[in-house]
Amino acid sequence: MNISLMVIIIANVLFSFKGFNDSAFFRKFEFHIGSVRAGEQIRLFSSGFLHADIGHLAFNMLTLYFFAPVVIAYLGSISFVIIYFGSLLFGSLLTIAFHKEDYNYRAVGASGAVTGIVYSAILLQPDMMLGLFFIIPIPAYLFGIAYLLYSIYGMRAKNDTIGHTAHFGGAIGGYLITLAMNPYLVVAHSLMVVLLAIPVLILFVMAKMGKL
Repeated sequence: MNISLMVIIIANVLFSFKGFNDSAFFRKFEFHIGSVRAGEQIRLFSSGFLHADIGHLAFNMLTLYFFAPVVIAYLGSISFVIIYFGSLLFGSLLTIAFHKEDYNYRAVGASGAVTGIVYSAILLQPDMMLGLFFIIPIPAYLFGIAYLLYSIYGMRAKNDTIGHTAHFGGAIGGYLITLAMNPYLVVAHSLMVVLLAIPVLILFVMAKMGKL
């Protein structure tokens, strides 16, 4: 396993288990709108290393384990780390943008960062196949589009405890940072670049119209 990937996974595991067993630690570093707006910007990043439970942690780390090697193989370890933390930040910032008046809004998890890595991998290798529910084969780009559309639905419905906004922000981060690092993708994978941008445009049009 790549050392950068290993360090990130170990950090998530150690930080999360500390949070499982220390509620004060968990509250101090979770994402909390009121605290962030009061000046505790460290939570924009620290919350990405906390998880709600072992299942949440395992799912995120397993997803990262499968997709990170694609990004590392194409771009190298340093770019992988930049995309990971950049996507984490994008997820936190989009969450602030959509929940800035909800001072009690709380969230944890590496989902924004992991989703950014997933979307980076899709841009780099759009013809790869994913196993939906580990069984049904589906092209990566279709998964990417469907997942963002589902995130928009979740943001609008507000009927679950999933941090859809962070997922969407992370996807945007992974998309933009990967393209900024590798502008040749606009030509090499132009159709995928356009298709993956459509849900992003839908999100901002709906937000502008007050539909979210």
